[in-house]
Amino acid sequence: MSQPPPRRWRLSRRGFLIGAGVVGGGLALGVTLGLPALRLALADAFEGAVPPTIVTTDPFLWFDIAPDGRVRLAVPKTEMGQGIHTALAQIAAEELELAWEQIEVVQSSSLGPVADNFGTNASNSVSSLFAPLRETAATLRELLRVEAAERLGVAPAALSAAAGSFFVTAEPQRRLSYGELATGATAREVPPEPPPLKPGAAWTLIGASLPRVDLPAKIRGAAIYGYDARVEGMLFGAVARPPSLGATLRRVAPGDVAARPGVVAVVIERDFAGVVAESRAAAAAAVRALDVEWIEKPPLQQEQIEAPVRAAPGRGVAVQRAGDAAAVLRGARVITAEYRTPMAAHAHLEPQAALVDVRPDRVRAWVSTQYAAGTAQAIARALGRNPRSVEVIPTYLGGGFGRRMISEVAIEAARLSAAAGRPVHVGWSRAEEFQNGFVRPPTHHVLRAALGPDGRIAAIEHSQASGDVIFPFVPAPIGAFFGADFGAWRGARITYAVPNITVTSERVPLPVPTGAWRGLGLLANIFAIESFIDELAHAAGIDPLAFRIAHAGDDERGRRLRAVLAEVAERSGWGGPVPAGRARGLACAMDAGTVVAHVAEVSRKPEGGICVHRVWAVVDPGLPINPDGVAAQTEGNICMGLSSVLFERLSVRNGRFAADNFGAYPLLSMRDAPAIEVTVLRSGDVPYGVGEPPMGPIGAAVANAVFALTGERMRELPLMGGNSNSPPP
Repeated sequence: MSQPPPRRWRLSRRGFLIGAGVVGGGLALGVTLGLPALRLALADAFEGAVPPTIVTTDPFLWFDIAPDGRVRLAVPKTEMGQGIHTALAQIAAEELELAWEQIEVVQSSSLGPVADNFGTNASNSVSSLFAPLRETAATLRELLRVEAAERLGVAPAALSAAAGSFFVTAEPQRRLSYGELATGATAREVPPEPPPLKPGAAWTLIGASLPRVDLPAKIRGAAIYGYDARVEGMLFGAVARPPSLGATLRRVAPGDVAARPGVVAVVIERDFAGVVAESRAAAAAAVRALDVEWIEKPPLQQEQIEAPVRAAPGRGVAVQRAGDAAAVLRGARVITAEYRTPMAAHAHLEPQAALVDVRPDRVRAWVSTQYAAGTAQAIARALGRNPRSVEVIPTYLGGGFGRRMISEVAIEAARLSAAAGRPVHVGWSRAEEFQNGFVRPPTHHVLRAALGPDGRIAAIEHSQASGDVIFPFVPAPIGAFFGADFGAWRGARITYAVPNITVTSERVPLPVPTGAWRGLGLLANIFAIESFIDELAHAAGIDPLAFRIAHAGDDERGRRLRAVLAEVAERSGWGGPVPAGRARGLACAMDAGTVVAHVAEVSRKPEGGICVHRVWAVVDPGLPINPDGVAAQTEGNICMGLSSVLFERLSVRNGRFAADNFGAYPLLSMRDAPAIEVTVLRSGDVPYGVGEPPMGPIGAAVANAVFALTGERMRELPLMGGNSNSPPP
């Protein structure tokens, strides 16, 4: 939790912003084009787009050079196990011509030195920062070159850089380290033209499987997560929680709680009640002793959530259209299938946690958050403070998966700290984690298609309905403008070359809080689409691999898809012999610019469940910055996806989520985890997202393998029937 040391060498530069808004201009275009046409155009623009991260390119905000030559990189993206600090350090060290051991990473806060407007989400951290970070590092390198040239009395072109030093190319013994150059350097204006970037053919760190920069601290137990955050004089807080979904606070009486041993403050406000104490246990016991009365709604039941989630052709907002699918389907033999996915919890290992220190002149918060800037703004609103007086310092995250884009726990800790006048830490229990916050929404999909005489798809429709994913967290006018929640329809568009396509997405208001879950709508939509593509392949009498390759298209995306499919077929021995009692299934996806294909090998357990023995995965992220990191992300996606595909179903009973802990919400265990073989391809010199795309195809790959084994089509997740989320006896 220490801050970086003061920078030793400053320069002036006018920064520039990356990114553009769409809603303001879109409203004007909507008048001209019509709202449906504009929504389609926006959906086309969103497909494969990299969400903008607005960052400075002032190199002395990103970098600090110590006298010993070590370079400290301030990273605005949070590390939640995905290895992002390592990948960004590789990009920076490559352009700076550093040896790997010469760079270290520190987490930037909401106030900088490098502030991030977007947060860590949407598989965009590497793809959005690749270009600006390279330019910034190269700028610093060239400023150091000019400084070295003046001190060594040579032209800048006469110098070479390596291992954190500049040396005279013809006289290698004449050299100066970056530490020497930065000490006492002349302040310089950055040239207006971008610096030359190191060519891809010369890269030695980008594309290499280097050790993770965050692992040493984690192995030693020195890494600080939100639950671990501590400062001198801190207290612990607990908050009264509603007994059922949608309940609101009517009345609170403190009784004798304030006199209990260890209790420091009882905080009662219009919509909030909490206790501050000297220990977490004392705070939790005291808050349970408050006399609290709630206004409760009629108890919600599962069927009230499932019933309205029903897609139908012709409803919803069109997010993809080519040709006239409806006309083709009217005159053809139509193949139809429906698919469903349930609610799911985020179930990350570390519950919500925050430590907040509210002072008269400033607020500092250490939070397990994916979105430091948004958390700082939320704290400022809750306290009535200037946002510039609030600093949020992201800790390591024990899993994020979209849940930590919103940090209610930070607001709770801030309110308690403001009342107590001391730093307060609030850490949710596992039951609080399950019962509060938001969940992945349920979905329903109707797919219809017609095959031509050549066995190719002549027309296809995908009608999708889902609870909200992104819309709960954006202003209402944006939701009304887009019509369909772009988080819910992520992965819903047809990426194959089909002449007639219609995809619609229907927003379904639900009585439970729903929101972003890893990949947003990707897992549900790819499960439906890739299962249906398999059905069409079998209806056409064509091998599922050959069917997909035939529909891959002739553009760059199609070329990459065919390469990934061919590679996964070779790796898995597709079409060859399979062990007795087993079968294989195939699925693929294109998301966030990355192309993925999985082959799953399954069997039936004696008791009737599904056993996934092996998964072959091939991933093409364009440029893999750290291939081992890409492989690890793919393995994690497959395991998390399989957990959801095989086991997870979150239910509501009598107004509450039926799970309070993992006993009623089982996850994939080591016993059920398959052997995973990952192959990473490189198809260019630009990186795409990896944090979520590999999850997309796993559900369909397993379901398609089950069909190959048994002839049974499984069209609803979880494939093993899930559980009722009833508490254990």
